[in-house]
Amino acid sequence: MNEIIFQVEEAPEGGYTAHALGPAIFTEAETLDELRSMVRDAVRCHFDEGQGPRLIRLHFVHDEVLAA
Repeated sequence: MNEIIFQVEEAPEGGYTAHALGPAIFTEAETLDELRSMVRDAVRCHFDEGQGPRLIRLHFVHDEVLAA
């Protein structure tokens, strides 16, 4: 596996959540810097040594609501 993609969203109660598209990996954090660290740690924990992806891509989803 060369790459794993995480969908990142702002959590309603504050902070951020991230879940992998594919493997069942989920993490959350209060700041983006903390989230990056938590994602790396979650990927290391999920895969056996040498079996994990070389790249981790964070895909940010941002909803914006406009009045009609």
